[in-house]
Parts: sequence; structure tokens; C-alpha cells
Amino acid sequence: MHSLFNLFGEVPIIAQKKGEQLVNEQIKVAQLMVIGPNGEQMGVKNLNDALTLANYAGLDLVLMNPGSDKSPAVGKIMDYNKFKYEKKKKLKQQQKQQRENTKEQKEYRLSYNIDIGDFTTRVNNARNYLIKGHKIKGSIRFRGREMSHTEEGKNVLLRFADSLSEFSSIEQMPKLEGRSMTIILTPKK
Repeated sequence: MHSLFNLFGEVPIIAQKKGEQLVNEQIKVAQLMVIGPNGEQMGVKNLNDALTLANYAGLDLVLMNPGSDKSPAVGKIMDYNKFKYEKKKKLKQQQKQQRENTKEQKEYRLSYNIDIGDFTTRVNNARNYLIKGHKIKGSIRFRGREMSHTEEGKNVLLRFADSLSEFSSIEQMPKLEGRSMTIILTPKK
């Protein structure tokens, strides 16, 4: 049985990843506008001449724009691996900035009669999130007759904020909304 290489005389191009440009022999246009490695326009050239120029410079010919009926395709002579590296680096930087801008608000549910062990566990977990830069929301939900103990709930939330005062500041004081009381803490810079 023949391999694909023997049948066609060349290795077939497998579907490219989305967002990648065609490079060197992958380009199948007859003519293209060539941009040099320093950004200078070299005019419209046929594909073989453009590939020769790229090889002479020791760089790759990259199809930047496939063109349309009215405009020719655009190819640039550049180091494609460096281009991909820079593009990947830029994307990572954008994602990092996006994560910084959309910090989470972590919620911790407490109760007005919370045990000391549960309280310290929640304080320790909240401390870790504050160090990472997230906001913390402490909440207490009052059920049934517990509505008569809202002052004790407020004291628990203030104690929660006081335990984290080294790492946070109070953005919103304890506030009763319906059957829930919440406090919001922001990390100190």
C-alpha cells in the first residue's frame, strides 16, 4: 500500500488550527502584495518571486490577508515562529489583565450561633482569598424565629470583619435585606 507521500509527491496539508496564517508553500495564490521585513512595500509579485525573496532573507513568507476581487492578497516576509511567540505572549497578557479586572466576590455563609471551629475555618479561607485580591461577602440568613436575633448576627459579621482587618477593609457595613444580613470586605492594597 502506498503512503500519501508517495501518491502525491508531497505531504498533504492537514487542516490548520483556527487563527493561524498560511506560510511559504502553503500559500496558493498566484500574485500577492509583498511587505518586507522592515514594513516596506515591495509591490505586487508572483508567488515564486515572493518565496525567493523570503528565502534570500532567511525568513518566511506569511499570508496576512487572502485578498478579494478588488484587492490582491497580502504577504509579509517575517520570522513566523517569532511572530507566533509574540502573538501568544500578547494573548496571555490580555488574559491576565482580564482576570485582574474581573476579580471574584467570594461569599461565606455564617450563622448567628456559629461554632468557633467553623468560624476560624471560614476566616482562614477568606484570608487566602483576600490575599489573592478577591472581595469577600459575609452573609447570614435568618430563618423563622431567628429574625429576633439580628443583633447577634450583626455582631458575628463585625467579628468576622475584625478577624480579617489586617488584610481587608469594610466596603459595606452589615446590612439587613429581607431575611439576609451581609457585609462586604475589600482587600487592602
